[in-house]
Amino acid sequence: MRLNEVSFTDALPVDGYGAGFFRVGGEVHQGNILTGTDGTRAWGGYDDRAPLLALGGEIDVLFIGTGAEVAHIPADLRQALEGAGIGVEIMNSPAACRTYNVLLSEGRRIALAALAV
Repeated sequence: MRLNEVSFTDALPVDGYGAGFFRVGGEVHQGNILTGTDGTRAWGGYDDRAPLLALGGEIDVLFIGTGAEVAHIPADLRQALEGAGIGVEIMNSPAACRTYNVLLSEGRRIALAALAV
């Protein structure tokens, strides 16, 4: 068996999550987060669109974690993101964190916006 060290780009992986928090790169963030190559910051949820739309041209795909359960995002939010050239993948927050970490380790141009569980 051959082991390879996983190296990440400028973005940090999600190390863990729990009731109301995410741990990204060893640092705990309370509440909803937006994370990618520009670092990790609080995210105000579906109505906080400006930081998501600002990712246009920087990323190919935005993973949106909808909390503990999979849910639809507002249709106009999806249209705005896709109009900005950002692919959107919707899943519950735990699955979004795992998928984000895998693609981040592959060097993909991605970001994660996740609602706390």
